[in-house]
Amino acid sequence: MAIEEFDLVVIGGGKAGKSLAMDLAAAGQRVAMVERGMIGGTCINVACIPTKTLVNSARLLAVTRRAGEFGITGADAPAIDVNLLRARKEEVVATMVAGQRKSFLASGMDLLIGRARFVAPRTVEATDDDGARRLLRGTNVVVNTGMVPFVPDIPGLRAAGPLTSTSILALPTLPASIAIVGGGYIGCEFAGMLAIMGVAVTLIQRGAALLPREDADVSAAVAESFAADGVSVRLGAAVTAVSRAEGTAGTVTVELSDGSSVIAEDILVAVGRSPVTAGLELGAAGIGVTDRGTVQVDEFLRTTADGVWAAGDVAGTPQFTHASWNDYRILKANLAGGSRSTRNRLIPYCVFTTPELGRVGLSEAAARHAGLDVRIARMPVAAIPRARTVGHLDGLWKAVVERGTDRILGVSLLGHESSEVIAVVQMAMLGNLSYQQVRDAVITHPTMAEGLQLLFSAAFLEP
Repeated sequence: MAIEEFDLVVIGGGKAGKSLAMDLAAAGQRVAMVERGMIGGTCINVACIPTKTLVNSARLLAVTRRAGEFGITGADAPAIDVNLLRARKEEVVATMVAGQRKSFLASGMDLLIGRARFVAPRTVEATDDDGARRLLRGTNVVVNTGMVPFVPDIPGLRAAGPLTSTSILALPTLPASIAIVGGGYIGCEFAGMLAIMGVAVTLIQRGAALLPREDADVSAAVAESFAADGVSVRLGAAVTAVSRAEGTAGTVTVELSDGSSVIAEDILVAVGRSPVTAGLELGAAGIGVTDRGTVQVDEFLRTTADGVWAAGDVAGTPQFTHASWNDYRILKANLAGGSRSTRNRLIPYCVFTTPELGRVGLSEAAARHAGLDVRIARMPVAAIPRARTVGHLDGLWKAVVERGTDRILGVSLLGHESSEVIAVVQMAMLGNLSYQQVRDAVITHPTMAEGLQLLFSAAFLEP
């Protein structure tokens, strides 16, 4: 089999890989991209886009139920129509996938739908669904295969047929009740969404708090909002065994380490994700992996093999599409001879619960652990005028400021439209603005961003 030569071979069409492949192909380079089948990557197909589409529907349902509070009548007994819900989600995804495929082909890249494995340095064997094989060698090769949901080895769990963040998106009906194992970002997003839609949710977290990367007061505020929506939160309880009665159609019993159990119609496992490296034969190309199973890279996204790079989740990048997009920019610069680094990136993130959580920079706990002398600002969202006008008063805003320099080290914003406001703080931090400069800026009234002026005022920032 003859080897085909390319300037760039990309394995996996995630955000970083597909963006790089399109750019370089459009610029006249010979580019091949091998994708297993998700045109556009995980985000568009089974992650950010479909889940946030469903979250939006849940939020609209919650607001509609409160229509009378806003002077609107005739909105009695709104309910979810699962068929319409699924149709909207699939239409959003299909439109974006079609757009991606069109862009891929228009760029001039060679798009191969199939599987890839290394057979030699910088050399990949690609096999399509019909079994046809091609050998591709790139001057540069990028691994961008992403991650998939992890199902732990708990007695009876796999036999019970658990849902994951991927498979739950294809459910034909909503279960009457569900046990969600894992109180991280994915577990919390699904817990909030399903509870609003009328599912009886039990959220099981083996740790002492939800969202363990957050400060205790922020985690507690999330738990309080869940309680208001009817979510039963079980903290400090590890799952020891799972069983399903009467085959795949029966209820699920989840045994917990505290001796109690949870019975639900279905179970969702959301305890993390595993890198997709199986079958890639990384060793054949001299590519190392970390003890977490991710591809080993340096700060420039170079692997241990010359001419081979990795990006996105599979390279250990924080598991956010916007972080992978930044990886693309780094790769593009470095393939052109630059030396752009991942070091000290300021990466914000959002958890799309209701209310949503936006975070950037250090938490209070992380700042104190680093030995920094800090001041804390803490404010209820109800203090913000915009929150009053839109009727979304739940939540807590918190900021960490370095004493002496007045630098903003980080914020945690739990409340309405926090996913938008977090970018304001991120820009201030990138610009090295002091908290006083944010406090004293002329910000439009009434907006949620205006709340930052209150947060950094003497009323809420400790001396």
